[in-house]
Amino acid sequence: MTKKREKFSTQMDSDLLKELKYLAKSEGRQIQSIVEEAVEEYVAGNNGYKMHPALKKAYGRSIDRFDTLYEKLAK
Repeated sequence: MTKKREKFSTQMDSDLLKELKYLAKSEGRQIQSIVEEAVEEYVAGNNGYKMHPALKKAYGRSIDRFDTLYEKLAK
């Protein structure tokens, strides 16, 4: 099954674009396939729940401080 493609336009740092073009050529790939792969990985990695950094830090401190209590409560 063929994926439906849609054109879009964007901009990027010229040095980064040069590196991307070189990479594509050296791998025998089109730039669009590399960009699509990178975006797929980025989206997949960002679909999960993200905890606010301050909350994550507080959670970590809580675990450190009350670890044994949490273990007892879990039983």
